[in-house]
Amino acid sequence: MCGICGKVYFDHSRPVEREVISSMNDVLRHRGPDDEGIYINGNVGLGMRRLSIIDIEGGKQPIKNEDGTVRVVYNGEIYNFPELKDTLMKRGHKFYTRSDTEVIVHLYEDLGEDFVKELNGMFGIALWDDSKKKLILARDSIGIKPLFYAVLSDRLIFGSEIKSILKDRVPRNVDLEALHDYLSLNYVPAPYTMFKGIRKLEPGNMLIFQNGRVSNKKYWDVQYFTSDSQPSSSGLNNEETYTERLLEILKDSVKRHLISDVPLGVFLSGGMDSSTIVALMSQMNTRKIKTFTIGFEEKSYNEVDDARLISRRFDTEHHELIVRPNIVDLLPKLIRSFDEPYADSSAIPTYYVSKLAREHVKVCLGGDGGDEIFAGYVTYPAYKVANLYKKLPGILTEKFIPYLVNSIPVSDGKVSFDYKAKRFVEGALLPPAQGHFWWKVIFTEEMKQRLYSEELKSTLNGFRDSFQIFNRHFDECTDSDTLQKLLYVDLKVYLPDDILVKVDRMSMAHSLEARVPFLDREVVEFMAGVPSRLKMKRLSTKYVLKKALNKLLPQEILKKKKGGFNVPIPRWIKNDLKDRVIDALSPSKIRSTGFFNETNVSQILNMHIDGKKDYSRNIWGLFMFMLWHDEYISPH
Repeated sequence: MCGICGKVYFDHSRPVEREVISSMNDVLRHRGPDDEGIYINGNVGLGMRRLSIIDIEGGKQPIKNEDGTVRVVYNGEIYNFPELKDTLMKRGHKFYTRSDTEVIVHLYEDLGEDFVKELNGMFGIALWDDSKKKLILARDSIGIKPLFYAVLSDRLIFGSEIKSILKDRVPRNVDLEALHDYLSLNYVPAPYTMFKGIRKLEPGNMLIFQNGRVSNKKYWDVQYFTSDSQPSSSGLNNEETYTERLLEILKDSVKRHLISDVPLGVFLSGGMDSSTIVALMSQMNTRKIKTFTIGFEEKSYNEVDDARLISRRFDTEHHELIVRPNIVDLLPKLIRSFDEPYADSSAIPTYYVSKLAREHVKVCLGGDGGDEIFAGYVTYPAYKVANLYKKLPGILTEKFIPYLVNSIPVSDGKVSFDYKAKRFVEGALLPPAQGHFWWKVIFTEEMKQRLYSEELKSTLNGFRDSFQIFNRHFDECTDSDTLQKLLYVDLKVYLPDDILVKVDRMSMAHSLEARVPFLDREVVEFMAGVPSRLKMKRLSTKYVLKKALNKLLPQEILKKKKGGFNVPIPRWIKNDLKDRVIDALSPSKIRSTGFFNETNVSQILNMHIDGKKDYSRNIWGLFMFMLWHDEYISPH
């Protein structure tokens, strides 16, 4: 696990400055505290910080090929590297390390740009071919590891984090289209970042620089199939066969993810996904498994009892911590870790559980991706319930039921009934794609129009509805089945731009490598071919996974309702953080940015504090943006 960075000047006669690469590297030290590597060759410079996991002594980057014409720096792990190495050695390639990094340069020698198609892992790669004067940037299929870049008038710059790119005098201006989408989702969807001119390389994509030209190339995408179009070569034809095959593939994935020369553990939340990782590890790991759990004093946000149940069941070396966060002191650390506004509050428990784990291990496995791969979110059965709801008389669906639901008192509890009920009736009459987006939207398009300043409204005039981000992927899905389309949307947007961002930045903030076995390419591709009727049976989510785990996990875990890794933000805004939020969202500070209508912001804040409506997610999103703006834009 590492942090990488670099730049290439379009002018071949202009040398890259070593001190710039060194400076870009320095701000990535938390991603790789163990080692540093820099390669300068005329107009190209590569840098990396290393967290030593495999071949601790010999895996120093940049790694080169036999004649030194190809150099690579990369961030991540290649889980199928032993098999790839064996094949490459049989073809005559000479290896000088035991690291997974070296397979990349030799694969490139054999396959050219297609080398990346052979890699099963998580990665951000920068490869320089000196003979062809070509730079290749590549990001893993799902987007587990980040990679950012900026194309300026005279150079291409890249880095594992935005802060590294900013070290090379990149202008700091807010990207208004990114802001528009961020307000809808509380995160910035790819390819945008909140910095104008800095972009995210999208999952499954490569960026290629050669002969003064920069081009983007997609090398992978998942293909979904209905039961009718399931390839006959799969040999899968019934529920039992799918279940048995899934368990085999999950065991293989977990085994691959255990490859390490340092101790590793598991993030154990008490939910089915992380419990599955522990259960499968227990079947193949001779060492006692180390598990890590955090909880909160608020009862509805605390799941330590379920984690303890799994720990006892599989006899793990369990570590837990009840967090009483000093949230005011933590906020600056969050802002600097993400480099752009990010308002998924589950980053807070992820930060603390990563901190706890790093005291004992260097690598942790987690259950992230399980909901998107196996259909675990409550939003998936919601569209089926909505189909029934639409058949009711209009006077009920448009007036009577919404009136009753909106009369339910506001609760500060975790994923409370009133929140789910109100969200459902507000979006139940929408088509499936729009209804799915409704569950996730923070500020609607109408709310944003009231939120924006007159100046911003005129600038954004004609901007597309942020729903189009979801709708584009909904339409691109290779399957006609609604559930498969919704899963594809979440795999392309919510998972890489929210969930995996959180896991990467919060674990790396503590120099901890986080691995996600459910997002192994073999697992993802297999589940894409499983019929939707087996992913969700009637309204039962994760059906085929539950069936596969029926004999491994306690029934209490299998039947447990979806919870999520949340924190009591609604209450914090009214109490612990009240003064801090009021100050950050004060009319004078809102006016100073020029983006928002201070009267509208004050109304939203007052309604939440007075308990009239739960605007916690809206307020948290604005709060995070203002803190980010103070840190990254205002002083510069």
